[in-house]
Amino acid sequence: MTKKLHVAIVGGGIGGLAAAHALMHRGISVAVYEQAKALGEVGAGVFIYPNSLRQMERTGLGPTLAAVGAKVGTGSEYYRMDGSVVGKILTTDSQGWNGMYGMHRADLLKALADTVPADVVHTGHRCTGFSQDDDGAYLTFENGNTAKADVVIAADGINSVLQKHVVLPSAPEYSGYRAYRGLISADLLPGWKKDSHQVWMGDGKHFMVFPVRGSQLLNYVGFVPTDHQTVESWSAIGDRDELAASFAGWDPRITELLSKVESCFWWGLYDRKPIDKWVNGRLTLLGDAAHPMLPHLGQGANQAIEDGTALAVLLEHVEQSSDINAILNQYEALRRPRTSMVQAEARQNGRRYDSQYKDLAQRDKEIANSAAFRKSLYDYDIEKEALQVVQSSKVAA
Repeated sequence: MTKKLHVAIVGGGIGGLAAAHALMHRGISVAVYEQAKALGEVGAGVFIYPNSLRQMERTGLGPTLAAVGAKVGTGSEYYRMDGSVVGKILTTDSQGWNGMYGMHRADLLKALADTVPADVVHTGHRCTGFSQDDDGAYLTFENGNTAKADVVIAADGINSVLQKHVVLPSAPEYSGYRAYRGLISADLLPGWKKDSHQVWMGDGKHFMVFPVRGSQLLNYVGFVPTDHQTVESWSAIGDRDELAASFAGWDPRITELLSKVESCFWWGLYDRKPIDKWVNGRLTLLGDAAHPMLPHLGQGANQAIEDGTALAVLLEHVEQSSDINAILNQYEALRRPRTSMVQAEARQNGRRYDSQYKDLAQRDKEIANSAAFRKSLYDYDIEKEALQVVQSSKVAA
């Protein structure tokens, strides 16, 4: 293009800021519009796996993430509800990967935000409208402001305002589960394996713990079935006594941890079946706006980071305005099969974790065999795949 490509990102969460970071790294002009008055994330943990970590390391974030994360090691295990071991969890140390971190969501968001100049992020901008023509894409905001860009990326979550401009809107699907979550100081549990991801499975529920913030804190999550739909807000106050009662009689390690919990949060677990379309002209979807998934593979943030990397690689090679829609369609064709697969496997993994099997031996066999799947998941290199798309397009031209 004769002028520098300009991309507007609606949504200043992890997916939106990761996309902004990746795009700016490749010399693309970016503006981020966030509805909240300030960037921020709640006190919850998130896993950063090798498939997204290697992308951020390539753009210079490796030392920062290593400093604020907690590396997860080979002591990671699956257990039955009584604490007996089912098997090992595939981790970085066992494979020689670049890293696998438990992270506080706020730490990850800050690491990304610190790479984005302050004048790039516009808070207090709730998007209310979208239109486009041959000259560009146009956004309107509740505060009366407007914006123009060559490309718009909707990174505005599972209840995306912009998704309706791409596909017919549909309500998120409730999984029938709520998740209680919180953080606890590792000092309160001196005998705990502080560098490990641990998952207890059984009785229609499961419980997991992993370290964050340099292993100073432990992030715990209890997944409990409920007949009542629970809000999907990350900040809804949970009932600590109800959480403890849900796991009464489980492994003493869990009951001891829960005895030290003073407060917790809960959120309802929602996803969607894969949608048919991600792109409309100059507009495309990213992260939960495109492919919300249950948390049972820990891949929600990781897949959003992959999305942003793919867009950055492909959009770097826009030569003229008329190329934009074709390149966004390449992004969709590259990403949709992978995220659809991860969405489906996240649902299935939840069934394993919640012991929804008549024969638990079959469940345990699938857990053991899942190491091969996870290896392929983590070995995937989205930058390499996107560059192959670029090269194929050049050959075809």
